[in-house]
Amino acid sequence: MKDMSRKFESGAATDVGKVRLENEDAHLVLPESGIFAVADGMGGHEAGKLASTVVIDALRKIAEPSSVAELLTRCRERLALANDQLLEIADERGGIVIGATVAAVLAWEGYYACVWSGDSRIYLVRQGAIQQISRDHTEVAELVAEGVLTAEEAQTWPRRNVITRAVGVYHELELDVAQGVLEKDDVFVICSDGLTTHVSDAEILESACLIAPQGACDRLVALTMERGAIDNVTVVITHYAPRGSTVVFAQDNAPQARWMPR
Repeated sequence: MKDMSRKFESGAATDVGKVRLENEDAHLVLPESGIFAVADGMGGHEAGKLASTVVIDALRKIAEPSSVAELLTRCRERLALANDQLLEIADERGGIVIGATVAAVLAWEGYYACVWSGDSRIYLVRQGAIQQISRDHTEVAELVAEGVLTAEEAQTWPRRNVITRAVGVYHELELDVAQGVLEKDDVFVICSDGLTTHVSDAEILESACLIAPQGACDRLVALTMERGAIDNVTVVITHYAPRGSTVVFAQDNAPQARWMPR
């Protein structure tokens, strides 16, 4: 068994927010299997919480792979099973919608694969720059991509929260995938839309660069809470350091560190 956990320093934080009654987000940090994920449930209260839990439990059951390709295959299979399970539960409950977004980073032996469905996001911070790897599966994102709406108009568009993909909503599960080679000191940020509603990409970058993963997660959730937290918020951050980090992080969450690649 390979000790993958030593190659990653990870953190996670979640909060119900200031409006919702229950936290319908769920997350997974499993560095020994190379799996990091966030799911955001929908369907209202118990249904949303159930959906996100089903998705995360499905990923938790993935056995140690021999390659990132095998890990990706198993991830697809498990999410397909979760999709079927949620559709069955929804049918038993009278056809209500019980679904969840999912955003997962799979990492194994120097390679990564990002998998997502819905509007939970995956960012890659590399050499002091941030890139959104995932693409939101929402009506408003599609309209912006088609040039129907500007980014500014999208902020106030009434259907901006309508999701076009999720686990448990359609009989055929659609997942997007992005793959690449890991570089030393890569940082992945995975989050529910409760974070990105209130916090900018630049602020995510600042926290990921300046603070170690757990402190960065705590800081981003705290910032969301300060700004009203109209939804549940969940953040998972993992830092890839296979032979020791070359990044000097601040102590006690103070923003004093610098990104120092070698």
